[in-house]
Amino acid sequence: MARIVIVGTGIAGLIAAYRASAEHDVVLVTKADLGESNTKYAQGGIAAALFPDDSPRAHAADTVRAGDGLCDAAMVDILCTEGPGRVRDLIALGVEFDRVNGELERGHEAAHSARRVIHAGGDATGLAIETALVAAVRYLALEVHENTFMRDLVIDDSDVDQIGDRRRVCGIEVVHGDGGSRVIDADIVILASGGAGQLYTHTTNPLVATGDGTAAALRAGVELADLEFYQFHPTALAVPGTPLVSEAVRGEGAVLLDEAGHRFMMDVHPDGELAPRDVVARGIAAAMARQGGRPVLLDATTLGREFLEQRFPGIDRSCAAHGFDWATTPIPVTPAAHYWMGGIRTDAHGRTSLPGLFAVGEVACTGVHGANRLASNSLLESLVFAWRATDVLGDPWSTPGRRDVTVIEPTSGTQPVERGQLQQLMWDLVGIERTADGLGAAAAQLARWTVPGESIHDLETRNLLDLARFVVFAALRREESRGAHSRTDFPEMSEDFASSFDCAGAVNVRQKAEALQ
Repeated sequence: MARIVIVGTGIAGLIAAYRASAEHDVVLVTKADLGESNTKYAQGGIAAALFPDDSPRAHAADTVRAGDGLCDAAMVDILCTEGPGRVRDLIALGVEFDRVNGELERGHEAAHSARRVIHAGGDATGLAIETALVAAVRYLALEVHENTFMRDLVIDDSDVDQIGDRRRVCGIEVVHGDGGSRVIDADIVILASGGAGQLYTHTTNPLVATGDGTAAALRAGVELADLEFYQFHPTALAVPGTPLVSEAVRGEGAVLLDEAGHRFMMDVHPDGELAPRDVVARGIAAAMARQGGRPVLLDATTLGREFLEQRFPGIDRSCAAHGFDWATTPIPVTPAAHYWMGGIRTDAHGRTSLPGLFAVGEVACTGVHGANRLASNSLLESLVFAWRATDVLGDPWSTPGRRDVTVIEPTSGTQPVERGQLQQLMWDLVGIERTADGLGAAAAQLARWTVPGESIHDLETRNLLDLARFVVFAALRREESRGAHSRTDFPEMSEDFASSFDCAGAVNVRQKAEALQ
């Protein structure tokens, strides 16, 4: 029996905890309450080929098409063939998806060739999944540390060779809400700590999404991939906090209009509002630029009040809370940072380049999303690969094959920075559209900044600063436009960049050459 420490309590962390607990001693760590995660806020649903008129092959083809040439075909095949079974397992665990006449109700979202997105509570799919899994985990009476922040991985490098192959993870350093710190020992660490939407001024992610797991991994020299690909959801309500307006609304027939009432997306892509997310986000950004930066409008009035209240109750309440009656009047929307395709590079079972360290969910880069995630594949990826990770916990030392990795030396500035300044810089210069000049200016400024202080807020902001530097580095290197990465100075896709960009943070390990001196 191994001691497994799992960081994060969204769908990936909770599934891993639930399954690992059958054979191992499991410790769950979360920096907020047990039920707080990105999963909780997922609206649209979970995609899977569960219906007779659909197939895993068709789902895979849609996934690859949306990924713009960078998807790992083997990983996509795993996702789409194993996905239906894992969704049925969710149902067995108590997730109550919406049904019509006893059959699962399904919706349509952008870039899907079939109606395969199932949902719960209308637009509260993530909350339904989170609630059921939290209940299942609490029933197991695992060791749970809430309001506990992971500061760093603890590495055993007492027996490294020339290239550091025998370094392994042996625990995590955590900080409690009262400021006290300790080390939680582990035989295996599973990072399920989510994305980093707080890199940007406008994001659909909750405040906890500060990339802590990815930042800790880069400081430990773990291999990362595809960091330049950050997906901006096309439609967030243009109010403080930018609450998400699900893609499923457009899937049901809502359309996008500019201030003049023109349905502009039909000029951009033949699929209009249901083009891939990166296309719609850029189309909205261009329309906003033409009208002085003011939001565009999402018109759902043809759907009717009764339908909107029943199908999208959460969005309906959100609109009303901000003074909008979307049943009668189009609502203002804007793109917002939503999902990171990049992260810690893993194999098909969540294993990373550091023995004993696994990564699942948004913190991981499995390769299934490529340059642009297909709508409603995120919950499915978390579910499928967290499940697979628990199948190989008895063999945690097998790691992905070593690849060519660019090692990035850390920088340390002297100018104190507030989180809001960092977020605004990223939004302005490393957002939906990028240029070499803007990225270069961002890199120079990021190199000058530092985050003093040791509060949890300071540690989170330091993680965001570390990650921002890596995102900019990767974005500068990719001199093309592909998926969610758009360079106006390199507007075309290039075969020279038809592969992932892998990198790692510099880490100090004892070198064999030094031992011989």
